[in-house]
Amino acid sequence: MGIAPDGAEIWVPALLILVGIAGIVVPILPGLILTVAGVVLWAIGDGSTTAWACVAVAVALYAAGLTLQYLLPGRRMKAQGVATSTLLLALALAVVGFFVVPVVGAVIGFVLGILLVEQGRSRDWRQAWSRTRHAVVAVLMSMGIELAAGLLIAATFVAGVVATRA
Repeated sequence: MGIAPDGAEIWVPALLILVGIAGIVVPILPGLILTVAGVVLWAIGDGSTTAWACVAVAVALYAAGLTLQYLLPGRRMKAQGVATSTLLLALALAVVGFFVVPVVGAVIGFVLGILLVEQGRSRDWRQAWSRTRHAVVAVLMSMGIELAAGLLIAATFVAGVVATRA
């Protein structure tokens, strides 16, 4: 008889995976890392070859998600003329906005940051607004890629649990 309640070897990792997915949607926690950690925790408790194969798949999905998350949106922004320095300044304003206007301040600060920096760079309101839209779409694409990777990791966990229980 262990210290953990019955089923904890599945439910605790599952909760960790759910918290990780929530961390992707609301970027406060390192979402993908938590989802992989949930699969690893389950594999440690289960110890089967299937469980460790699921860890390998989860790590591969993590690496693919992380790579795509930075490559695809970055290319899109560069093609539209949005500089990396613009994004860094916009992130700084997002942090400030988060503390000034709780809940929505980070989004407002990020968009306003891109718009102001691009307006200063180009001196053309239409071009600045166009680049701002492209940058926001790229950030949403990045979040979508991360969410897809997290959901695939969660599906790998579920498939592994079903396979080891069958």
